[in-house]
Amino acid sequence: MKIDDVLRTAFAMPLTSPSFPPGPYRFKNREFLIVTYRTDLDALRAVVPEPLQIQDPIVKCEFIRMPDSTGFGDYTESGQVIPVVFNGQRGGYVHSMYLNDDAPIAGGRELWGFPKKLASPALGVEKDTLLGTLDYGSVRVATATMGYKHRALDPKPVRDALSAPGFLLKIIPHVDGTAHLRAGSLLPRGRGSQRRVDRPGGAGTRTPRTCAGSAIASAGNHLRHTYPDRPLPRLGHRGV
Repeated sequence: MKIDDVLRTAFAMPLTSPSFPPGPYRFKNREFLIVTYRTDLDALRAVVPEPLQIQDPIVKCEFIRMPDSTGFGDYTESGQVIPVVFNGQRGGYVHSMYLNDDAPIAGGRELWGFPKKLASPALGVEKDTLLGTLDYGSVRVATATMGYKHRALDPKPVRDALSAPGFLLKIIPHVDGTAHLRAGSLLPRGRGSQRRVDRPGGAGTRTPRTCAGSAIASAGNHLRHTYPDRPLPRLGHRGV
């Protein structure tokens, strides 16, 4: 292969058979179970990089079905997003993500700097209950449940949440194992090369957001559905 051929065709690793195709990318008919809990403020300060600012000790644990994604296929992901403020703009710092498909793991890390790792997340309906789980190897890390379509959400805050920017820290290592590049990035949701496409629908339906209220389970502890007007459950902040 000539040098000109490398420069013309190189996009991602491996050179002759990249794990994912070039964009633009479209993500259709996503399904979400997002649960919110309160944790220790010092624990969040230890993992959220400056200049991002934490205003409340809140974490959002997400379970997401991605059934139709350009170049990435059909997969599920789970992760933790921490609400933050940057230069007066509210958004979410993506702290961790766990997926069951290689292509979006490679693409998410190489293109945008998403902190993705391989695991076994799942999101589905068990009879009358929406169930999200995350297994890391043989270990059950998280379980979340919620009554299926018990009540609808106001669509406006759902749309606002979908349009909020995501903040990422992309790290490219040097060959000696040190950090060759550390770059913060802003990912506007719904715009740019990673385009998310969610069809409008009631937020008590399964498109695009699935649930009303909050529920959370972490490291084997399981709490069922709690409604938004009740205090958030408090859990310790843990990672895998």
